[in-house]
Order: sequence, then C-alpha cells, then structure tokens
Amino acid sequence: MTAATHSSLFPQVPESADAVLDGLDPEQREVATALHGPVCVLAGAGTGKTRAITHRIAYGVRAGILQPTSVLAVTFTNRAAGEMRGRLRQLGAGGAQARTFHSAALRQLQYFWPKAVGGDLPRLLERKVQLVAEAAARCRIRLDRNELRDVTSEIEWSKVTQTVPADYPAVVAKTQRDAPRDPAEISQIYAMYEQLKRDRSVIDFEDVLLLTVAILQDRHDIADHVRRQYQHFVVDEYQDVSPLQQRLLDLWLGDRDTLCVVGDASQTIYSFTGATPDHLLNFRTRHPDATVVKLVRDYRSTPQVVHLANGLLGQARGRAAEHRLELVSQREPGPEPAYTEYADEPAEAEGTARRIRDLIAAGVPAGEIAVLYRVNSQSEVYEQALADAGVPYQLRGAERFFERAEVREAGVALRGAARAGGNDSLLDDAEGLPAEVRAVLSTKGWTTEPPAGSGAVRDRWESLAALVRLAEDFEQAKPGATLSDLVAELDERAAAQHAPTVQGVTLASLHSAKGLEWDAVFLVGLTEGMMPITYAKTDEQIEEERRLLYVGVTRARLHLSLSWSLSRSPGGRAGRRPSRFLNGLRPGSAALGTRSAASGGGIERGPGPVARRGRRGPARCRVCGKTLTDAGEMKLMRCDDCPSDMDEALYERLRDWRAVRAKEIGQPAYCVFTDKTLMAIAEAVPDSAGELAVISGVGARKLDRFGTAVLAICAGGVVEEGLEGVVDEV
Repeated sequence: MTAATHSSLFPQVPESADAVLDGLDPEQREVATALHGPVCVLAGAGTGKTRAITHRIAYGVRAGILQPTSVLAVTFTNRAAGEMRGRLRQLGAGGAQARTFHSAALRQLQYFWPKAVGGDLPRLLERKVQLVAEAAARCRIRLDRNELRDVTSEIEWSKVTQTVPADYPAVVAKTQRDAPRDPAEISQIYAMYEQLKRDRSVIDFEDVLLLTVAILQDRHDIADHVRRQYQHFVVDEYQDVSPLQQRLLDLWLGDRDTLCVVGDASQTIYSFTGATPDHLLNFRTRHPDATVVKLVRDYRSTPQVVHLANGLLGQARGRAAEHRLELVSQREPGPEPAYTEYADEPAEAEGTARRIRDLIAAGVPAGEIAVLYRVNSQSEVYEQALADAGVPYQLRGAERFFERAEVREAGVALRGAARAGGNDSLLDDAEGLPAEVRAVLSTKGWTTEPPAGSGAVRDRWESLAALVRLAEDFEQAKPGATLSDLVAELDERAAAQHAPTVQGVTLASLHSAKGLEWDAVFLVGLTEGMMPITYAKTDEQIEEERRLLYVGVTRARLHLSLSWSLSRSPGGRAGRRPSRFLNGLRPGSAALGTRSAASGGGIERGPGPVARRGRRGPARCRVCGKTLTDAGEMKLMRCDDCPSDMDEALYERLRDWRAVRAKEIGQPAYCVFTDKTLMAIAEAVPDSAGELAVISGVGARKLDRFGTAVLAICAGGVVEEGLEGVVDEV
C-alpha cells in the first residue's frame, strides 16, 4: 500500500539476466538461482518473498532456462496474483502466468470441458448463500442469517477437504470440529444443495477445483496436455493450501519435481476454510532432496515492531510454533509500540481517530494508515469516529479498483480524449500529461480539493484522485508520455489488477489485511473474547488466534498502536480484560515463559533421508557441455543427439517391470516412470538409493514406492508377475 515514487511504480526493465539479481540479499539470490528440483522458501513477514520468487521466475526466463509460457505461479487472491503479474512484467517476464488456484483451474476446465464431457460448461454460481437457504427450506430446517452464513462456510470446508455429505457427521466427530448446527442437519442441507445444483446445471467455486481434478485424473491425455504446457510451478502462501488444492497441484506436476513453494507456518490463519500448514511443514519429508531457504531479514518493520512480533510468537505452542522464524529487522529504530486502555468502545474509536488525525497532520499519508479489528462488525464505530474527525477512509473488501463505476467511466473518457488528440477542446489549455488527465477527469467529479465528509461522493473523488496521481508518476517516469501511452498503461494494469493507491485510512479485518502493509497500524478491540475470539476453545484454535494477531502486528512498518476498552458502551460495567496474548509484552503485565529455538535465516541443502540433487544454475549436457532447456534432455543430462551409454538390456527389463507394475496399480505406464526417466536410470545404473534419488523424475514418493524394485533390476533381477514384479536372478 506504499505511496510509491515513480521509480518504484515504473522501474526500468533489467538489461540482462544478471541484472535481475541486483539488489537481492544472499538468501533471496539463492531463491532466484535455485531453478532445478524442489525448492522450499520459508519466508517470514516482510522478508521480501514476493520479490524473491518473481525475480526467480524472471531470472530463469531471462537466462533462457525457463520458457515463460511454461511457468505457472499460483497464489490465493486476485490482488496477490495481480501484483505478481505486474512485477513480472516490470522484470521483462510478462509471458509467465500468475493466477489464483481457482482462476487457473477454471481456465483449464473451460478449455477441456467440451472434449472431456461434451457441451458447454455449467454456469458458475457466483453466490451460493441463496441456494443454501433454499436447500435448508426444502429440508424444513430454519436458519437465521448468521447460521446461513456459517452453514455455507461448512459446505465450502467440506468440499475443499473432499468430504461428501454422507461422511460429514463422522468427519466432524473425528476432527472435533465445532459445527454451527447439528452435523446431521448440515449433512442434509449439504446433500440437498448438491442436488439443487445438479437440477439447475450450475457449479460453485469449489466444484471448479473438484471437476478439474476429476478430469485430470480420468483423462490422461488431458493431463499430459496440461503438463506439456506447464513445466515449472511456483506456489505462494503454501501454508494456506487445502487438501483439494494440493491434489490439483500433484496432478499438474505428475512425476516431476519442478516445484518452488513459499510460505510461513506462523501466518496460517485460514484453517476454517480447510487450509493447513501440514503440506509446508512436511515438504522436506516428501522431497528429501529439496533446497530449503529461510528468509528472516525483515525489510518492512522497525526493530521495535519486530521485537514485539518475535515476542508474541515466543509464547506460541504447537507444531507451527516449532518452525517459527526469528525475524531480524533491517530498518533504523523507530518509536515503541503504544498500548492504550480506554473506558469504552466509543472512547477507543474516538481516541484512535484523534491519533490518526495527528499522524496525518505530521505528514503520514492517510493511505498509509490502517485500523485492523477481529470481526467486521467492529468497523461501524470507527467509520463514525473517522467521519466525525474529518478523516477519509476506505473499507477493505469493497469492489476492486478497476471494476468501480467511476474508474470505468474515467477510462472511457481518457480513451476518447486520447483518440481526439488536439481536437478535444478540453485539452486546449492543458500542458503536459497530468494537466490533460486533470482536465478530462474534472468532467467526472475530480476537483483540486476533496469534498467534505465521507460516503459515496468522497469514495468517487478518491478513485479519480488515484488516477491523477498515477498520471503524475507516469509522466515523471516517462517524460513525453502521451495520453494514449497512459491509457495503454491503465489497460495493462486493469488486466493484471495492478491498482494505484487510493488515499484514505484503511478499515479492515485482520484476516483481510494479510499480505498488506502500512506505515501506521492500529490494532483495536484487543480484549479477551475478541482476541482470542470467544469460540476459539481448543489449543490449536487459540494458537491460530495468536498467529492472527502476529499477522496484524507485522503489517506495521513504523507506528504500531494496540488498544482495548474495558466496557462496550459508556457507563457500562468495566469487566473486560486485555488479551492474554499481550501478557509479558505490554508494560506492567506479568511475563510468561517463552519458547526458544526459533529458526534463523539461511540455506539448507539435502541430504535429508537421501542425497540432494546437486544441480544449480543452467543444466549442461554431460557429453558436449551445451546448456539444456528441454525437460526431456534435462532428465537425461545430455542432448538427444549426443551419444548414449545406456544399457539397452537394462532399459528393456525396466520397461517390462514398469508394464507389470502399471497393470497392478491400474494406471498408465508413464505414471510409474516416463520413458526418459527409465533411459536416465539405464544410463546411470544406480546401485544405491542415493544414486537413484538424484535422477530427475524419481523423487521421494517414487523412490519409496518403486526404489527397491528398480535397484534390484539394476543389480540383475528379472521381471515376474507379482507384488513388486521382480525376483533375484538365480
């Protein structure tokens, strides 16, 4: 959310692959150059993970190691995907795909549905609440508004955890999940909801993933098509992957390990949606040869903010806490976090508004300030207080910038003026691009001074003002740029959802603040019952609430304020207590024991259980030394037309064994090993698990499943029908 200068908004494209690496710290550089084999990046808050992974993709593309169209980077929000696309474009790697899981799956589903199923893809249901309400009514179950929302969330959770309606009650009992209604009733509603969708030929967002998984599982020709298209995968926010998303990722990958994942278990805050950090925490187990890079240099926050964040996690318990990262601030010291107790909620809101007004008067832009709370219902009192104080604000979660009516209208007006050129009388007295934009947008409601108060008129003005500021930055970055150039830039930004900053204090829930940052952050309502929330009862639920507060703390660059009120309304009983998470951190509170052994930064290489694949940088032919870019050639580590020293008899025995195993497990032969992998094995003739593991296409899972048999064949075993299909030669 930085009010960036023109140099950061419109940087020059690096001149070479090596120039892409300029400015990266040692750990970020390791991420950027680790282009082969599995890579796991454990990235603390503010450590530049997006910078590291976008530079990784760009370096691979610019060095000729990665084909841009063969790269798929996936994340969880349109905003994050848009930011990645914008950065890749600025680094000269605009051809690489950056999408959300749902967007990538929907695109594939739309393309392959006619071939796999026939006809048109069913209509996508934008909002499922109404259909869930109808399903409940048909089951003669009454749901109030809150229950309807909660039951809808339960259906979403069930689908991403691949739980069918009939199994829902048993799964709830097994996982000790706190269901919002009787599990048998939710099971009924869920089953009826699915029936209604089938009757009306509609699908929901979870179905997009489920159907894509089903097609890739059932149609190996389609799976092969997708795998030929995408050779390299990057997954951002990997701690938030659901079991269903992991299944889709596995199908995209096939038997390859060209995967880079990025995450932080200490920022796992979406378990209620089915997200789990287990895939991140178990990555080294699944991929023993992985390169693991830890990013702990915090470039976002001052040492004072980082100290509080580390202290907060120092009291954490559980598996995620055991893998916590100890952040090290790279910034100059700043003010200490402020802790404030108020008599009641209105007083807390008014006090917060006063302090925000003082910060703005001291030069902090309104767009660089945020008020974060646990639940959305807390926003109203802060909206009122900021409006009374004359402070502009925006609610996080509103429609996306380029979809706002005033922004679309402004785009039409700017495009018309660009086409008219000197024939548009509006531009007669305008000199320079910013002046032309101001002249055009003045017809749409932009004025030199903002309107008084808040509401829709102020929101419209803020959107138009953001476009004016963007034009000013664009003109500084590209002197002589025309209105047509700016329109083209806006079109590219709209396609990438790369929005300019709107100036106004952000009001947002802690969950929706994930991935954002501000100069000043106000964490409000930090009382027992709200942080942690009342319904967080188990140890893991309490720890997730602590992680949620940690996310809030690490959104702040410089100023951090934490506050709570003793009662809800003026004159009420002062029975509230500050959040337990602040014990030992806020002045005057009793200190609690902290955990040690936080993880520092650095780089870990295999071996884990088996030796690590040792390639770095461009892969080169072991015969002629030429740089290899074809995936099949990189498996063999030689050019296709270079001489092969393959043991032909061994290759045929491996093919015979593969046919037996494929028949036994009911899958195509290539799902055991591809031809190229068998050729690589027949050329290397490994005699140990370590030597077999370093062959591309083997990987930890296949080593565990097939390694014993393959090594036996390499040692002279023969193929027979049976469990493993191999017996020792007599």
